[in-house]
Amino acid sequence: MRAWAIANQKGGVGKTTTSLLLARGLASAGNRVLLLDLDPHASLTRAFEVPVDPAPSGTHDLFNGSAASLLELARYTEIPDLQLVAAQPALATLERRGATQPGLGLALGRALHTVREVYDYVLMDCPPTLGLLMVNALAAADRLIVPTQTDPLALHGLADMLRTAEMVERSRRRPLPRHVLPTLFDRRTRTGIQSLYELQDRYGDRVWPYAVPMDTRLRDAASLTRAEPPDGRGADAYRRALKWLLTSESGGDQRKEAA
Repeated sequence: MRAWAIANQKGGVGKTTTSLLLARGLASAGNRVLLLDLDPHASLTRAFEVPVDPAPSGTHDLFNGSAASLLELARYTEIPDLQLVAAQPALATLERRGATQPGLGLALGRALHTVREVYDYVLMDCPPTLGLLMVNALAAADRLIVPTQTDPLALHGLADMLRTAEMVERSRRRPLPRHVLPTLFDRRTRTGIQSLYELQDRYGDRVWPYAVPMDTRLRDAASLTRAEPPDGRGADAYRRALKWLLTSESGGDQRKEAA
C-alpha cells in the first residue's frame, strides 16, 4: 500500500479536486483506493453527497478513542474500486485536544497500518492549515503532493508547505518525496506564465512540467464523483499528471499504470 498526502497550507489551490481525480484515476486502473477526508470543511465528503446531518461516521472517529477501524468507516462510492472515509466538523476540535491527549499525533499512521493488505493506495485530502491533522498525514505518508496555483501569492504558500514537509521528514527519519502540481493555470495571463516558469526554475524535477488549466467543468465537484469518467481539458491534465506521478514513484512494488 502507498499513502499519498495531498496538502497545501494555502486554501483555494484545487486540493480536493486533485485528491478526487488522482484517486479515481488510480481506481480506473484497477487499484483498490481509499480516500480520507481530513478537512473539517468536508468539501470532499460533500462532493460525494454524504449527508451531513446527522454527522456521518468518519475520520474523526480515528482520534476519539472509539476504536473504529478504517474498514468500518469506509463507504462505497459510485466509482468502482474507490471508497471514502468522510470528514466531520468535529475534526476542528482536535487541535485543542492534541495538547492534552498523548498519542493523537500518530493515530492516523496506526490506522493505516491495519489496512496495508486491503488497499493499494490511500489518498489523504488535508486541511489547508498546519496542525495536528496535516502533521498526522505527513507523518504517515509515503509521498506528498502539493497542488499550487500559478500566481505569486501561491508560490509563497508553496514554500511554507515544503518547509513543513522538511521538518516532518527530519522528525520521522525517513524520506518524504515531494511533488508539485501546478493548478488553475490561465495561459492568457502574463502572471500565470511567469509563475509557472518560476515554479519550474525554483523546484526543478519536483514540479510537473505542465499545468492543470482553468476549466469550469472541474468546479462542479459532485459531477466528478459519478461513475462516468469526467471529460474536458482539466480532467485530461490530471490523467497526464497521474502518469507522471506513477513514473516518478520510487520504492515499493510496481503499481498498475493509470488508464
